[in-house]
Amino acid sequence: MISDFAEFGVEANEPNPDRPDTDGGNWVDELLLGATAGDSAPAVHLGESLDRAALRREVDAHRAVLAGAGLGPGGSVALQLPPSLPLITGMLAAWRLGAQVILLDHRLTGHETGRALGRVAPQFVVRPAGPVRQGSLRGYHVVDAVVDPYPDGRPAATGHALVQLSSGSTGPSKVIGRTAAELAEEVRRYTCIEGMPGPGDRVVVLNSLIHAMGLMAGLLHSLHAGIEIVLPERATADGILDAVAARSAPTVIMGVPFHAQLLGSVSAPPPLPQLVRAITAGELARPGVAETFAARYGVPLGEVYGMTEMGVIATDLSGEHRPAAGWPAPGIGVKVVDGQLLVRRATNPYLGLSDPDRWSDGWLRTRDAARIDPDTGLLTILGRLDSQVSVGGLKVDLTEVEWALSGLPGVREAVVVHDGAIEAYAVLDDGVTAAAVEGLLAERVAGFKRPRRIHAVTALPRTTTGKPVRDPAALRAAPERA
Repeated sequence: MISDFAEFGVEANEPNPDRPDTDGGNWVDELLLGATAGDSAPAVHLGESLDRAALRREVDAHRAVLAGAGLGPGGSVALQLPPSLPLITGMLAAWRLGAQVILLDHRLTGHETGRALGRVAPQFVVRPAGPVRQGSLRGYHVVDAVVDPYPDGRPAATGHALVQLSSGSTGPSKVIGRTAAELAEEVRRYTCIEGMPGPGDRVVVLNSLIHAMGLMAGLLHSLHAGIEIVLPERATADGILDAVAARSAPTVIMGVPFHAQLLGSVSAPPPLPQLVRAITAGELARPGVAETFAARYGVPLGEVYGMTEMGVIATDLSGEHRPAAGWPAPGIGVKVVDGQLLVRRATNPYLGLSDPDRWSDGWLRTRDAARIDPDTGLLTILGRLDSQVSVGGLKVDLTEVEWALSGLPGVREAVVVHDGAIEAYAVLDDGVTAAAVEGLLAERVAGFKRPRRIHAVTALPRTTTGKPVRDPAALRAAPERA
């Protein structure tokens, strides 16, 4: 713990997820909606700018709607909204009521939504009033929200203020709970990380607002620190650069490595003196992406390593130590046991059925291979432990092969999996053939490590947070390039 959070109405040293009152809502007013930055300071910009006073009025209005529907202290509500003002205000309003907030991705199919709601059983579900115009290139949506009771829904069974479903990039989604104390602690933790944006800055958020980086660093930390939150109208290269250029205040871009690669593909970007940094999370940037981005824009591409269960774990916002994850964030305890990274966490984050080997004795097993420099404390993530397979009795690290393949000229992105044998799926530049890539890879990777086949696909399947899916069945279903 890095601070005493009693001033925010929560007790970080004694989180009690079994107490079904979600710690009340005082922490929202004090930590996130306070007027320390001034009522007239910009708060959020989604097509139009709202200052902090206007944002509080919107939250008050949304709170009245939720309370009128019957939501109160200890209640539970699922928000299934696209990135929008009602998503932000609904989340804050429900927390101010002392309710538990469950975040569901608006892009889930009806079957997926039904299965998720069956697992969490909220009292209410907040959805868009009408159809949402889909499209991965939209940065935000303008929607009206409706509150519907959920049949057989129940109040919060625990004191977790936030319930999320993990991204499911490496297996079935897990139901994860975090208390108000834990959220407050992470918000304050970000303020102690050198290189994070601060009061008066702007942050262009490209991450999902319902998952770790976009929610905690992009939204909640920005509200706390007096940073303007900007969602671009379009998540294209031009749309992102237009959002940066809209104001002269120091601006940081937050996204996933895909966004850095997209911006790096712009051969002659306009001068952007206000751009001071870009930060990626969710996965390691492929070789060359950071260097190309820095050359184009003259600013570093930093990285954040974290988990839904913990939030931020380690950072290297200078981008100087890649592919290392950086140094553990303030207050984070880590150790490596048998090659696996363990992170100290006081309580079990999982709700319902979970793998008993994932958390025990105050330590969360990340299932990431890692090493810690004994002299400097620098933490390096070496890939998923389940990426290490045996081929003919020889150990192969699929992450190593994937990095080698991704670094080849003509390869835009790639995923390597073990599906009875090593298989690779890659998006290639026009005119580049899989056979040519196989020839280049043979010069860099030993024969027993090489994929049996490189499948050239039009696009890699991704989770809702932008991570490449590594499920062999989903990859086999990806459309192959003609």
